[in-house]
Amino acid sequence: MKVLLAMSGGVDSSVAAALLLADGHEVTGATMKLWGGPSDSGCCSVADVDDARRVAQQLGVDHFTFGFADDFEADVVAPYVAAHAAGRTPNPCVECNRRLKFDRFLRRADALGFDAIATGHHARVERGPERWHLRRGADRAKDQSYVLHMLDQDALSRTLLPVGHLTKDEVRSKARGLGLRTADKPDSQDVCFISATGGRGAFLGPRMALTPGRVVDRGGRVVGSVPAVQLVTVGQRRGLGLAGGGAPSFATDVDVASGTVTVGAAEDLLVTDLVVGSPTWVGPAASGAVEVQVSAHGTAHPGRLSSSHPLVRVELDEPVRRVAPGQSVVVYRGDDVLGGGTAH
Repeated sequence: MKVLLAMSGGVDSSVAAALLLADGHEVTGATMKLWGGPSDSGCCSVADVDDARRVAQQLGVDHFTFGFADDFEADVVAPYVAAHAAGRTPNPCVECNRRLKFDRFLRRADALGFDAIATGHHARVERGPERWHLRRGADRAKDQSYVLHMLDQDALSRTLLPVGHLTKDEVRSKARGLGLRTADKPDSQDVCFISATGGRGAFLGPRMALTPGRVVDRGGRVVGSVPAVQLVTVGQRRGLGLAGGGAPSFATDVDVASGTVTVGAAEDLLVTDLVVGSPTWVGPAASGAVEVQVSAHGTAHPGRLSSSHPLVRVELDEPVRRVAPGQSVVVYRGDDVLGGGTAH
C-alpha cells in the first residue's frame, strides 16, 4: 500500500516510518510546515524539518515538505484568536488535527495518489465487524486519542497509526536499535505558536484588543482586577489581582462583554452535568452510559448521555470541576473513542 507519512521530526513518526516499511508498505514521508513564527515548544522549527528529512534518508524513503502555513493561520490561529476575544478557551491542537493533519494532509495524499496516510500519534485504528474504531493508545500516559476524537469513518478507513500499540519506552528502544537520530529527542510541548517566555498575552496582544476587567465575588462585590479579561480561563486561580490571606478563589465565569470575571470557592466550580456543542461521532451518535474526558491526559469520568442534538448533555455520576467553555469534551466507552465536542 502506498502510504504518505506525516513526519514531524520526532521519534514517534520516525519509528512509524520504520514500522510501515517492515510491514511492506511503500512509504513517503512529508513534513507539514505550519507555523513560521517564533516557537520554543519543540515543533515546527527548521531543525524539525531537517530531522525528518535525515531520518527519511536513513530509512531510504522520499521526503517532502508541504507549506500549509496559510491554512494553519486561517483554520487554527484565527479561530484561536476569535475564541479568546469571546472569552472562550480554545484547544488549537484539536483544530490542527481536524483541519490540517486529517483534512488538508489527507486531501493532498489523495491528490498525489496515495492509498492511506499515517502519523505517529499514540492511538489505535482498528476494523470491527461493522465499522472502524478509534481506540486509546497502549501507553495510557502518552495516549493521544483525545485530540483525534473528530475522526470519522472515512478518515479512519484511510489512516494508519503504527506506534499506537507501543509504549513510549518501546518506541524509543526501537529508535535506538535502528540508530535513528531522533531516538532521544524530547517530545514537543504545549502550543507551537505560544512561546514559554511571552505566553498568550504576547501572542494575542498584537492580534486583538486586550481589555482590563474587574473581578467580582458571587455577590457582585469588586475584589480585584485583571489586565486582560480575554486571557482569563474558567478555573484559573493565579493572576486575578486578589488580596492574599483568604481561602483560595477561582474564576468561575468570564464575561468579556462586561469586562467581568466572577470568582468563587473551589466547590463553586463543581458541576454534575456538562453541555457539549458541535458534536462529532466516530460512528453512530452515542447514548447511554459513557465516560467523558475533559483534558488531553485527564481522568475519564463516568456518566450518561441524555441528549444528542443539537447539544449533548452529559449527566455525571460524581461532581467534577467545570470545563472552560471552548475546551474539548471527549466521550469514551472503555478504550473506544465515541466522539466529542466543545464545552459550553
